[in-house]
Amino acid sequence: MLGCFPAILSASERERAPGQIERRVLGQTGEKVSLVAFGGYVLNRSTPEQATQWVREAFEASVNHFDVAPEYGSAEVQMGPALEPYRKRIFLSCKTGQRRQAAATAELERSLERLRTDHFDLYQLHHVTRLEEVETIFGEGGAIKTLEKAKQDGKVRFLGFSAHSVEAALAMMDRFAFDSIMFPVNYATWHAGNFGPQVLAKAQEKKMGILALKAMAKQPWPRGADRSAHPNCWYEPMTDPEEALLGLRFTLSHPVTTALTPASESCFKLAIKLASKFSPLKSEEIEAMKQKGLAAAPLFRYQKNG
Repeated sequence: MLGCFPAILSASERERAPGQIERRVLGQTGEKVSLVAFGGYVLNRSTPEQATQWVREAFEASVNHFDVAPEYGSAEVQMGPALEPYRKRIFLSCKTGQRRQAAATAELERSLERLRTDHFDLYQLHHVTRLEEVETIFGEGGAIKTLEKAKQDGKVRFLGFSAHSVEAALAMMDRFAFDSIMFPVNYATWHAGNFGPQVLAKAQEKKMGILALKAMAKQPWPRGADRSAHPNCWYEPMTDPEEALLGLRFTLSHPVTTALTPASESCFKLAIKLASKFSPLKSEEIEAMKQKGLAAAPLFRYQKNG
């Protein structure tokens, strides 16, 4: 089964203006964000001119959600000036990879300066993977204090996290009432890896916004593959339009809010182009995608102990 489809999706708050990308409400925030979000990692190694052009193209295509992180190389530095003309009309999310309060606070302030803004609409704890990290985040002097104070001070509006393990994601949701979760939702990891169903079910139960990663991930890079066209991607992305559309449709047929574009210029532009063609998977397509997923090599697997 696809899970959460189609009944819950049909009940989701969705809107689509003529000629624009569909928008969905982010959890309980009331914010409506585009079905596809601009993944800021694509700006790593870009020139200022490229950053300005790509951000403009995304905005003109009706993308209103832009996401970035300090770990994305030069992306913050490039995104700040490029995004400045549109800042009041978009939803900007950023992250911290720090687990202790002092370091997270310093990183938050640096990100605000680089992005040329006085606040983030969403601020997230980045790439939480191990349970030890969760304990540090919520322990004495942990980074959760930075997020709580930033919200109190008006420097961030909503709080979330991204995770790359089922265990960490479930633990994070148990410990705090986050507004959103960022997590891989991909047909191969879902079916062949059993990675995602349990996380989405809990996030949906908590009425969180769900930001999907890896919708256009094809497989781990084959040995000896030429990665020059996608230097920021640690996995092989989907480049065939039909395959990429199926990948996006699988992910977005779940009750997720948005899918992040891959860290590749060509894939980012393809995702923007395909977003306007989105339609939920039909019943016969669901089974076909399951078989396709079971035969694929997933980026992540979940093997529950016991």
